[in-house]
Amino acid sequence: MGASNTSAVAYGTEPGLRFASLLDGHGGCKQLCMDEVCAWKPGEGITWLHLERDHPAAADWVTHKSGFDPFVIEALLQEDSRPRVEPVGDGLLIILRSVCATSPDGATQNPADIDLVPLHLWVDGNRIVSLRDSGHYITALRDIRLSLEKQKGPQRTGDLLALIGDKLVRDLEPVLDAMDEEVDELDELIFHGEASQVRERLKLLRRRAVQLRRYLAPQRDALNRIEHDDAPWLAERDKLRMREVIDKLMRYIEYLDAIRDRTSILHDDLSTVISERIARNSNRLAALAALLLPPSVVAGLFGMNVGGIPGVNDTWAFVIIVIFVTVSSVATLWVLKRINWL
Repeated sequence: MGASNTSAVAYGTEPGLRFASLLDGHGGCKQLCMDEVCAWKPGEGITWLHLERDHPAAADWVTHKSGFDPFVIEALLQEDSRPRVEPVGDGLLIILRSVCATSPDGATQNPADIDLVPLHLWVDGNRIVSLRDSGHYITALRDIRLSLEKQKGPQRTGDLLALIGDKLVRDLEPVLDAMDEEVDELDELIFHGEASQVRERLKLLRRRAVQLRRYLAPQRDALNRIEHDDAPWLAERDKLRMREVIDKLMRYIEYLDAIRDRTSILHDDLSTVISERIARNSNRLAALAALLLPPSVVAGLFGMNVGGIPGVNDTWAFVIIVIFVTVSSVATLWVLKRINWL
Protein backbone atom coordinates (compact mmCIF):
# COMPACT_ATOMS: atom_id res chain seq x y z
CA MET A 1 0.00 0.00 0.00
CA GLY A 2 1.00 3.64 -0.41
CA ALA A 3 2.19 5.99 2.30
CA SER A 4 -0.38 6.73 4.92
CA ASN A 5 -2.05 10.05 5.15
CA THR A 6 -0.68 12.13 8.03
CA SER A 7 -3.18 14.97 7.83
CA ALA A 8 -5.20 16.03 10.85
CA VAL A 9 -8.08 13.83 11.86
CA ALA A 10 -11.32 15.01 10.26
CA TYR A 11 -14.84 13.88 11.06
CA GLY A 12 -18.13 14.22 9.27
CA THR A 13 -16.73 15.66 6.03
CA GLU A 14 -19.48 13.91 4.02
CA PRO A 15 -23.14 13.30 4.90
CA GLY A 16 -23.55 10.19 7.05
CA LEU A 17 -19.81 9.40 6.99
CA ARG A 18 -17.79 9.95 10.14
CA PHE A 19 -14.57 8.66 8.60
CA ALA A 20 -13.21 6.04 6.19
CA SER A 21 -9.70 4.63 6.51
CA LEU A 22 -7.63 2.27 4.41
CA LEU A 23 -5.19 0.39 6.65
CA ASP A 24 -1.68 0.17 5.26
CA GLY A 25 -0.78 -3.01 7.18
CA HIS A 26 1.93 -1.25 9.18
CA GLY A 27 -0.13 0.52 11.84
CA GLY A 28 -1.08 3.51 9.71
CA CYS A 29 -3.94 4.41 7.40
CA LYS A 30 -5.02 6.52 4.47
CA GLN A 31 -8.19 8.57 4.61
CA LEU A 32 -10.83 7.82 1.97
CA CYS A 33 -13.85 9.69 0.68
CA MET A 34 -17.17 8.00 -0.03
CA ASP A 35 -16.45 7.74 -3.77
CA GLU A 36 -13.20 5.92 -2.99
CA VAL A 37 -15.06 3.64 -0.59
CA CYS A 38 -17.57 2.76 -3.32
CA ALA A 39 -14.73 2.05 -5.77
CA TRP A 40 -12.78 -0.06 -3.25
CA LYS A 41 -12.02 -3.70 -4.08
CA PRO A 42 -11.14 -6.41 -1.50
CA GLY A 43 -7.63 -6.87 -2.86
CA GLU A 44 -6.73 -3.22 -2.31
CA GLY A 45 -6.38 -3.50 1.47
CA ILE A 46 -8.43 -3.44 4.64
CA THR A 47 -10.94 -0.62 5.02
CA TRP A 48 -12.62 0.73 8.13
CA LEU A 49 -15.81 2.65 7.44
CA HIS A 50 -17.55 4.49 10.29
CA LEU A 51 -21.08 5.75 9.58
CA GLU A 52 -23.98 7.48 11.31
CA ARG A 53 -26.65 4.80 11.54
CA ASP A 54 -29.61 7.18 11.56
CA HIS A 55 -28.44 9.29 8.57
CA PRO A 56 -30.28 8.66 5.27
CA ALA A 57 -27.04 8.70 3.26
CA ALA A 58 -25.47 6.05 5.47
CA ALA A 59 -28.63 3.93 5.36
CA ASP A 60 -28.66 4.19 1.57
CA TRP A 61 -25.03 3.01 1.31
CA VAL A 62 -25.62 0.07 3.65
CA THR A 63 -28.81 -0.92 1.84
CA HIS A 64 -27.78 -0.53 -1.81
CA LYS A 65 -23.97 -0.32 -2.09
CA SER A 66 -22.47 -2.43 0.69
CA GLY A 67 -23.35 -5.83 -0.77
CA PHE A 68 -24.42 -7.11 2.64
CA ASP A 69 -26.91 -9.90 3.21
CA PRO A 70 -30.46 -8.55 3.87
CA PHE A 71 -30.31 -9.98 7.40
CA VAL A 72 -27.09 -8.03 8.05
CA ILE A 73 -28.56 -4.83 6.57
CA GLU A 74 -31.63 -5.03 8.80
CA ALA A 75 -29.55 -5.68 11.92
CA LEU A 76 -27.07 -2.89 11.19
CA LEU A 77 -29.84 -0.32 10.73
CA GLN A 78 -31.99 -1.52 13.63
CA GLU A 79 -32.70 1.29 16.06
CA ASP A 80 -32.36 -0.50 19.40
CA SER A 81 -30.76 -3.86 20.01
CA ARG A 82 -29.01 -5.83 22.73
CA PRO A 83 -25.36 -6.93 22.44
CA ARG A 84 -24.99 -10.06 20.33
CA VAL A 85 -22.80 -11.75 17.72
CA GLU A 86 -24.05 -13.61 14.63
CA PRO A 87 -21.71 -15.36 12.15
CA VAL A 88 -22.74 -14.77 8.54
CA GLY A 89 -20.48 -16.50 6.02
CA ASP A 90 -16.88 -15.55 6.73
CA GLY A 91 -17.93 -12.40 8.59
CA LEU A 92 -19.39 -11.48 11.95
CA LEU A 93 -22.37 -9.27 12.68
CA ILE A 94 -21.58 -7.69 16.04
CA ILE A 95 -23.70 -5.38 18.18
CA LEU A 96 -22.10 -3.93 21.30
CA ARG A 97 -22.71 -1.12 23.75
CA SER A 98 -20.18 1.56 24.59
CA VAL A 99 -20.05 4.14 27.37
CA CYS A 100 -19.80 7.68 26.07
CA ALA A 101 -17.79 9.17 28.92
CA THR A 102 -16.39 12.28 27.21
CA SER A 103 -17.57 14.72 24.59
CA PRO A 104 -15.54 15.43 21.40
CA ASP A 105 -13.78 18.40 23.03
CA GLY A 106 -12.62 16.16 25.89
CA ALA A 107 -14.90 17.65 28.57
CA THR A 108 -16.07 15.06 31.06
CA GLN A 109 -19.81 14.59 31.31
CA ASN A 110 -21.87 14.28 34.45
CA PRO A 111 -21.94 10.56 35.34
CA ALA A 112 -25.74 10.79 35.59
CA ASP A 113 -25.84 11.76 31.89
CA ILE A 114 -23.70 8.86 30.66
CA ASP A 115 -25.38 6.79 27.95
CA LEU A 116 -24.72 3.31 26.65
CA VAL A 117 -24.29 3.99 22.94
CA PRO A 118 -25.15 1.14 20.54
CA LEU A 119 -22.30 0.22 18.19
CA HIS A 120 -23.23 -1.94 15.18
CA LEU A 121 -20.35 -3.70 13.42
CA TRP A 122 -19.77 -5.85 10.36
CA VAL A 123 -16.35 -7.49 10.33
CA ASP A 124 -14.77 -9.79 7.77
CA GLY A 125 -11.27 -10.36 6.48
CA ASN A 126 -11.25 -7.27 4.25
CA ARG A 127 -13.27 -4.58 5.98
CA ILE A 128 -14.92 -3.32 9.12
CA VAL A 129 -18.09 -1.25 8.92
CA SER A 130 -19.16 0.41 12.18
CA LEU A 131 -22.29 2.46 12.78
CA ARG A 132 -23.45 4.59 15.67
CA ASP A 133 -26.19 7.18 16.06
CA SER A 134 -25.48 10.82 15.31
CA GLY A 135 -25.15 12.98 18.39
CA HIS A 136 -23.27 10.27 20.30
CA TYR A 137 -19.52 9.93 20.60
CA ILE A 138 -17.60 6.74 21.22
CA THR A 139 -14.20 7.67 22.56
CA ALA A 140 -12.86 4.15 21.97
CA LEU A 141 -13.14 4.54 18.19
CA ARG A 142 -11.70 8.02 18.29
CA ASP A 143 -8.64 6.78 20.20
CA ILE A 144 -8.05 3.98 17.67
CA ARG A 145 -8.36 6.46 14.81
CA LEU A 146 -5.78 8.72 16.43
CA SER A 147 -3.40 5.79 16.89
CA LEU A 148 -3.74 5.00 13.18
CA GLU A 149 -2.91 8.58 12.34
CA LYS A 150 0.26 8.21 14.44
CA GLN A 151 1.28 4.96 12.67
CA LYS A 152 0.68 2.97 15.88
CA GLY A 153 -2.69 1.40 15.09
CA PRO A 154 -3.92 -2.11 14.24
CA GLN A 155 -2.77 -3.86 11.08
CA ARG A 156 -5.49 -6.49 10.46
CA THR A 157 -9.25 -6.77 10.91
CA GLY A 158 -8.87 -9.23 13.80
CA ASP A 159 -6.38 -6.91 15.44
CA LEU A 160 -8.74 -3.95 14.96
CA LEU A 161 -11.73 -5.86 16.35
CA ALA A 162 -9.81 -6.96 19.46
CA LEU A 163 -8.65 -3.37 20.00
CA ILE A 164 -12.23 -2.06 19.68
CA GLY A 165 -13.39 -4.54 22.32
CA ASP A 166 -10.51 -3.57 24.60
CA LYS A 167 -11.20 0.17 24.28
CA LEU A 168 -14.94 -0.27 24.82
CA VAL A 169 -14.35 -2.13 28.08
CA ARG A 170 -11.65 0.33 29.14
CA ASP A 171 -14.14 3.21 29.15
CA LEU A 172 -16.20 1.42 31.81
CA GLU A 173 -13.57 1.84 34.53
CA PRO A 174 -13.92 5.62 35.17
CA VAL A 175 -17.71 5.27 35.14
CA LEU A 176 -17.65 2.53 37.79
CA ASP A 177 -15.09 4.45 39.85
CA ALA A 178 -17.36 7.52 39.81
CA MET A 179 -20.32 5.39 40.89
CA ASP A 180 -18.29 3.85 43.72
CA GLU A 181 -17.24 7.30 44.95
CA GLU A 182 -20.86 8.42 44.88
CA VAL A 183 -21.84 5.41 46.99
CA ASP A 184 -19.19 6.41 49.56
CA GLU A 185 -20.49 9.97 49.57
CA LEU A 186 -24.09 8.83 50.06
CA ASP A 187 -22.96 6.57 52.89
CA GLU A 188 -21.78 9.68 54.74
CA LEU A 189 -24.80 11.80 53.82
CA ILE A 190 -27.33 9.25 55.09
CA PHE A 191 -26.63 10.21 58.71
CA HIS A 192 -25.88 13.90 58.17
CA GLY A 193 -27.68 15.01 54.99
CA GLU A 194 -31.21 15.71 53.88
CA ALA A 195 -33.10 12.43 53.53
CA SER A 196 -35.07 13.49 50.45
CA GLN A 197 -31.89 14.52 48.61
CA VAL A 198 -30.09 11.29 49.52
CA ARG A 199 -33.11 9.23 48.48
CA GLU A 200 -33.26 10.88 45.04
CA ARG A 201 -29.55 10.42 44.37
CA LEU A 202 -29.68 6.83 45.59
CA LYS A 203 -32.60 6.09 43.29
CA LEU A 204 -30.73 7.48 40.27
CA LEU A 205 -27.58 5.54 41.18
CA ARG A 206 -29.46 2.25 41.51
CA ARG A 207 -31.21 2.86 38.20
CA ARG A 208 -27.88 3.54 36.50
CA ALA A 209 -26.37 0.35 37.96
CA VAL A 210 -29.32 -1.73 36.75
CA GLN A 211 -29.09 -0.17 33.28
CA LEU A 212 -25.37 -0.91 32.98
CA ARG A 213 -25.82 -4.46 34.28
CA ARG A 214 -28.62 -5.06 31.78
CA TYR A 215 -26.28 -4.59 28.80
CA LEU A 216 -22.91 -5.66 30.17
CA ALA A 217 -23.95 -9.26 30.86
CA PRO A 218 -25.03 -9.96 27.24
CA GLN A 219 -21.98 -8.01 26.03
CA ARG A 220 -19.76 -10.46 27.91
CA ASP A 221 -21.54 -13.33 26.14
CA ALA A 222 -21.12 -11.58 22.78
CA LEU A 223 -17.38 -11.10 23.25
CA ASN A 224 -17.11 -14.71 24.37
CA ARG A 225 -18.66 -15.83 21.07
CA ILE A 226 -16.10 -13.76 19.17
CA GLU A 227 -13.29 -15.47 21.08
CA HIS A 228 -14.58 -18.92 20.15
CA ASP A 229 -15.43 -18.15 16.54
CA ASP A 230 -13.40 -19.96 13.86
CA ALA A 231 -13.29 -17.08 11.35
CA PRO A 232 -10.07 -17.38 9.29
CA TRP A 233 -9.14 -13.72 9.83
CA LEU A 234 -9.18 -14.12 13.64
CA ALA A 235 -5.64 -15.04 14.68
CA GLU A 236 -4.85 -16.84 17.92
CA ARG A 237 -3.30 -13.64 19.24
CA ASP A 238 -6.58 -11.80 18.63
CA LYS A 239 -8.50 -14.47 20.55
CA LEU A 240 -6.06 -14.28 23.47
CA ARG A 241 -6.48 -10.53 23.61
CA MET A 242 -10.26 -10.93 23.44
CA ARG A 243 -10.06 -13.36 26.36
CA GLU A 244 -8.28 -10.73 28.43
CA VAL A 245 -11.00 -8.24 27.52
CA ILE A 246 -13.67 -10.72 28.65
CA ASP A 247 -11.88 -11.31 31.97
CA LYS A 248 -11.70 -7.56 32.54
CA LEU A 249 -15.38 -7.16 31.67
CA MET A 250 -16.31 -9.95 34.10
CA ARG A 251 -14.44 -8.11 36.87
CA TYR A 252 -16.32 -4.93 36.02
CA ILE A 253 -19.64 -6.78 36.12
CA GLU A 254 -18.75 -8.14 39.58
CA TYR A 255 -17.74 -4.61 40.58
CA LEU A 256 -21.10 -3.34 39.33
CA ASP A 257 -22.92 -6.07 41.27
CA ALA A 258 -21.07 -4.96 44.40
CA ILE A 259 -22.14 -1.36 43.79
CA ARG A 260 -25.73 -2.47 43.31
CA ASP A 261 -25.60 -4.49 46.55
CA ARG A 262 -24.14 -1.51 48.40
CA THR A 263 -26.93 0.74 47.14
CA SER A 264 -29.47 -1.80 48.40
CA ILE A 265 -27.80 -1.77 51.81
CA LEU A 266 -27.75 2.04 51.78
CA HIS A 267 -31.45 2.06 50.91
CA ASP A 268 -32.15 -0.14 53.93
CA ASP A 269 -29.96 2.09 56.12
CA LEU A 270 -31.80 5.16 54.86
CA SER A 271 -35.15 3.57 55.68
CA THR A 272 -33.88 2.74 59.18
CA VAL A 273 -32.60 6.29 59.72
CA ILE A 274 -35.90 7.77 58.56
CA SER A 275 -37.84 5.40 60.85
CA GLU A 276 -35.63 6.36 63.79
CA ARG A 277 -36.13 10.05 63.08
CA ILE A 278 -39.90 9.56 62.88
CA ALA A 279 -39.90 7.61 66.16
CA ARG A 280 -37.73 10.27 67.84
CA ASN A 281 -40.04 13.06 66.72
CA SER A 282 -43.08 11.08 67.83
CA ASN A 283 -41.53 10.65 71.28
CA ARG A 284 -40.82 14.37 71.50
CA LEU A 285 -44.40 15.21 70.56
CA ALA A 286 -45.71 12.72 73.12
CA ALA A 287 -43.40 14.17 75.80
CA LEU A 288 -44.57 17.69 74.95
CA ALA A 289 -48.19 16.57 75.21
CA ALA A 290 -47.45 14.99 78.61
CA LEU A 291 -45.81 18.20 79.86
CA LEU A 292 -48.82 20.24 78.80
CA LEU A 293 -51.33 17.80 80.32
CA PRO A 294 -51.41 19.23 83.93
CA PRO A 295 -51.85 22.87 82.82
CA SER A 296 -54.48 21.75 80.30
CA VAL A 297 -56.45 19.85 82.97
CA VAL A 298 -56.31 22.71 85.46
CA ALA A 299 -57.21 25.28 82.79
CA GLY A 300 -60.11 23.10 81.67
CA LEU A 301 -61.46 22.66 85.18
CA PHE A 302 -61.21 26.28 86.23
CA GLY A 303 -62.39 27.51 82.86
CA MET A 304 -65.84 25.90 83.14
CA ASN A 305 -68.65 28.37 83.24
CA VAL A 306 -70.47 26.79 86.22
CA GLY A 307 -71.06 27.73 89.82
CA GLY A 308 -68.96 26.51 92.70
CA ILE A 309 -65.50 27.19 91.16
CA PRO A 310 -63.16 27.40 94.20
CA GLY A 311 -60.97 30.44 94.74
CA VAL A 312 -63.15 32.92 92.90
CA ASN A 313 -62.94 35.45 95.75
CA ASP A 314 -59.55 34.29 97.10
CA THR A 315 -56.61 36.66 96.39
CA TRP A 316 -54.01 33.83 96.53
CA ALA A 317 -55.96 31.34 94.41
CA PHE A 318 -54.14 32.20 91.14
CA VAL A 319 -50.71 31.98 92.79
CA ILE A 320 -51.60 28.61 94.28
CA ILE A 321 -52.77 27.32 90.90
CA VAL A 322 -49.56 28.53 89.18
CA ILE A 323 -47.46 26.83 91.85
CA PHE A 324 -49.45 23.61 91.45
CA VAL A 325 -49.09 23.63 87.68
CA THR A 326 -45.35 24.32 87.94
CA VAL A 327 -44.77 21.53 90.45
CA SER A 328 -46.84 19.04 88.44
CA SER A 329 -45.00 19.95 85.20
CA VAL A 330 -41.61 19.52 86.88
CA ALA A 331 -42.73 16.15 88.27
CA THR A 332 -43.92 15.09 84.81
CA LEU A 333 -40.57 16.16 83.31
CA TRP A 334 -38.71 14.11 85.92
CA VAL A 335 -40.82 11.04 85.16
CA LEU A 336 -40.24 11.40 81.39
CA LYS A 337 -36.50 11.56 81.90
CA ARG A 338 -36.60 8.51 84.14
CA ILE A 339 -38.28 6.48 81.38
CA ASN A 340 -35.83 7.88 78.77
CA TRP A 341 -38.41 9.74 76.72
CA LEU A 342 -36.28 12.88 76.84
